[in-house]
Amino acid sequence: MIRGFLRHGAQILPHGALGHLGWLRGALGGAIGIACAGLLGRLTLGATSPALPLLAAPIGASAVLVFAVPASPLAQPWAVIGGNLISATVGLVAGHMIGATLPATAVAVGLAIAAMSLARCLHPPGGACALLYTLGATGAEHWGPAHLATIGLNVLALGLVGWLFNNLTGHPWPHRPVTTPEAAARDTRSTQFRAALTAVLADWNEVVDADVDDLDAIFQAVERRIQSGVSSSGAKGG
Repeated sequence: MIRGFLRHGAQILPHGALGHLGWLRGALGGAIGIACAGLLGRLTLGATSPALPLLAAPIGASAVLVFAVPASPLAQPWAVIGGNLISATVGLVAGHMIGATLPATAVAVGLAIAAMSLARCLHPPGGACALLYTLGATGAEHWGPAHLATIGLNVLALGLVGWLFNNLTGHPWPHRPVTTPEAAARDTRSTQFRAALTAVLADWNEVVDADVDDLDAIFQAVERRIQSGVSSSGAKGG
């Protein structure tokens, strides 16, 4: 149903609005995700704990990643859920243990980055989450463990909507590298390429926002397209 709506809309909307993760697709997904997160917060927290916020601001940045770049390693479900929850907890603890706002926020963000990296759930909005919860803990309201319910419900709702919306619109989430039947039978050259790619990334000592499997799949697809073009040219020339 959603795919049909988007295909029909592509005929009347400006170029790039829908295809190749266009802005309208991302905007629609983000709007639905935040609306559902807020609604779940209202239904769960509104009646029992009116003092708790319904939405944590970093969830907006998470929505951008989930719906605009769902293939990014930084936008995968564990990154969204684990990154935000771990960072919020780190910020809350740092705020209460250190007390002073400036040193607490610095320590919290640093520890959040370390914790997310070790837990393999690096997520940029997690840094904002750590900052927010540190400020909440050291501020006048003295945020406590109950405030973790907000970010917990937010990431739960965003994760469910992200899973449904991305999969229904043709972008599997969690992301899976594109594969073809031809890629299943890897020849010696493609195997060597993957090994060389892994070695190059290790030599660069940089974090690239793409999975090795995706880079490998891109290379295989490009090589097949080149070979197809060469064979076509050869057929025309004969």
